[in-house]
Amino acid sequence: MAGRSPVIPARWEALRGYTDARIALGRAGHSQPTAAHLAFQLAHAQARDAVHLAFDADGVAASLRGLGLDTLMLHSAAPDRASYLQRPDLGRRLDAASRQRLADWRARQGGDTPRFDLAIVVADGLSALAVHQNAGPLVEALLARLRADTTQAWSVAPAAVVEQGRVAVGDETGEGLLARAVVVMIGERPGLSSPDSLGLYLTWAPTVGLNDARRNCISNVRPAGLRIEAAAAKLHQLLAQSRQLGLSGVGLKDERDDGAGRERLPGGDAGSFLLP
Repeated sequence: MAGRSPVIPARWEALRGYTDARIALGRAGHSQPTAAHLAFQLAHAQARDAVHLAFDADGVAASLRGLGLDTLMLHSAAPDRASYLQRPDLGRRLDAASRQRLADWRARQGGDTPRFDLAIVVADGLSALAVHQNAGPLVEALLARLRADTTQAWSVAPAAVVEQGRVAVGDETGEGLLARAVVVMIGERPGLSSPDSLGLYLTWAPTVGLNDARRNCISNVRPAGLRIEAAAAKLHQLLAQSRQLGLSGVGLKDERDDGAGRERLPGGDAGSFLLP
């Protein structure tokens, strides 16, 4: 029939309103619809662009200084983006100039004993876009919670902005900043529906050589994922527990389950649509 769409919709198409995942795309003959194919190509291009987007380290540092934090500009041992992508190990350590910068800062503090409860490290990771959009608001929300904490005071070291950094670069940086705990805010590997996802990694007693079992991760921080306020609340709770217990990683469990960031489904249920 003239004017009839060749696309046969999926019977469960209504569920697309609850997720960015590529579900219920329908079909055109034995293939996926043209619109779905073009949307996939666009998302793939956006993910690639996020990986290669230049990191505005100066802009990020300016936003942190605007929140009242001193900042240190550091760089990993990966000299450029190509090296960073091909040699993950280089992104986990600071370069010689950055190590010296930290050593000079420590010398001015007088001693090697941890003096701060928390160090915040912001690194570009695999998505500078995620950092540009989410790091500043998240730091602001976290600082507000720390300053309003009536159970314990929090001292915060100067923030470190690390170019070409990976998660483990926070261990060396946090130790150099004389901090008992470090939080690394880093751009996550872009997904095909999430080029702007920020990851948070908490480590107690940071030092070079720790493995991932010593960290706690909060993932998918972005407007369409875990929202800023919910992420700040979750991170504050983990920090408080980490400080109380003197540990992080597999020994520290996130027991917060307040449904933060989840959309309410028809009928008032905020749980999974797959469960009764």
